[in-house]
Amino acid sequence: MMNRKGLKTVRSGVKGFLPFCLFAFLPFTASAQRVLSLDSCRQMALRNNKQLGISKLKQDVAANTRKAARTKYLPHVSALGAYEYTSREISLLSDVMQGELGQLGTSFAGGLTQGMAPLLAQDPKMAAIMGQLGPMMEQMLNAEGQKIVDAFHTDTRNMFIGSVTLTQPIFMGGSIIAMNKMADIAEEMAGHSMEARRQATLYKIDQAYWQVVSLYHKKKLAEGYLDLVKKLDADVHKMIDEGVATRSDGLTVDVKVNEAEMTLTKVSDGLVLSRMLLCQLCGLPLDEQVALADEQAENIAVVELTPQLDVEAAVENRPELKMLQNSVDISKQTTNVLKAGNLPQVALTGGYAVSNPNVFNGFEKRFAGLWNVGVMIRVPIWNWGDVMYKVRASKGATSIANLELAEAKELIELQVNQTTFKVAEANKKLTMAQANIQRADENLRMANLGFKEGVITPATVMEAQTAWLQAQSQKIDAEIDVKLSQVDLQKALGTLE
Repeated sequence: MMNRKGLKTVRSGVKGFLPFCLFAFLPFTASAQRVLSLDSCRQMALRNNKQLGISKLKQDVAANTRKAARTKYLPHVSALGAYEYTSREISLLSDVMQGELGQLGTSFAGGLTQGMAPLLAQDPKMAAIMGQLGPMMEQMLNAEGQKIVDAFHTDTRNMFIGSVTLTQPIFMGGSIIAMNKMADIAEEMAGHSMEARRQATLYKIDQAYWQVVSLYHKKKLAEGYLDLVKKLDADVHKMIDEGVATRSDGLTVDVKVNEAEMTLTKVSDGLVLSRMLLCQLCGLPLDEQVALADEQAENIAVVELTPQLDVEAAVENRPELKMLQNSVDISKQTTNVLKAGNLPQVALTGGYAVSNPNVFNGFEKRFAGLWNVGVMIRVPIWNWGDVMYKVRASKGATSIANLELAEAKELIELQVNQTTFKVAEANKKLTMAQANIQRADENLRMANLGFKEGVITPATVMEAQTAWLQAQSQKIDAEIDVKLSQVDLQKALGTLE
């Protein structure tokens, strides 16, 4: 067995080794925890927010839509090719005419023989000559007649057709101009939507950031308060042992210790959940160990000058109002597009068409074509008031959009007034809380001093401790209110950067 001297040596060695281990692992522990400032949290949130990514894609969609609308001013070229097989071909000669032309020589020879029969009967030599020439003429004329029939043969059962067409709009009733303006407004609206989403993201990250800072300071406050009541509990139990305090006093203090431990547990759990929310908004893993730069600050906020009421700046900067104005402008351009339905439309056309067989040299079995240039005019005459009703409906939609814009301006004016007053109120609360801290500290000091002198009961000390806890908690809440009210005002003015 080890003697006492050896045991002391081992214990001293262990005591010397433990500080070495603590200092050795301290850098690794510190490096595992990231320290984030408000600006770094904002940047990470802007990079990782999925809704901002969607807004960026919508902006790209609007830009491509605008580019597509620009092409409506330019000529469009299209090509067409087709093949068609039909069961019957087009015939320019009837079946009777084809038969007559095919027997042209036979008909001619028969008629000639009948007409010259009396003459041939009187002149045997002439009859002999006609007997030799007749069949030859009949055969030759039949062949020529068949050539005519073959020449009119179309062979249109196999048709090949191709064309290239160019169309240049000249006047479309103003619809192309209105559509391009709508595309420009839509792109601008997508940019305002992205700005609104960006400010909403910054607003959320600021709230989550200062919530974590608030709970961190409240946790430290709860730990300090727990130390106070534990010290008081120890002093009261000593006094009970000495017979100068009652068992009831000890139970009362024990209850306060339990309440302080429960409060510390709730604050610690809330701090963990708030850090998880902040990590989620920043795009970090939920279990990421992070510390905030403002957690170690003794004073979170200071009283600042109350900002001047500036409703005009809010109306000019708020992306929500700009989006509503875009809606009004788009509605007006929609009305212009509908009005174009009652106006004439003029377009220039041109192209080249080919076919096989073609009709430019009979029905020739080869590709041949022709150029064409023309002007197309479309004039609406009667549509039973369809366009008129649509224009009225569009104007009604424009009136609705104007009313929504006016209402939004009124609400934003009210919001700016409320947030301005809220900043002033938060500054006043912080000033009062700072003054209460001094009184609570002095009250607690006097209570502890009187308790040591035996002239103050434990209940009075606990009252002083509770008042000190409330004053400290109110100070933390007031400081956070100052920060959040400033963020609210920036968002109301549309200047949250």
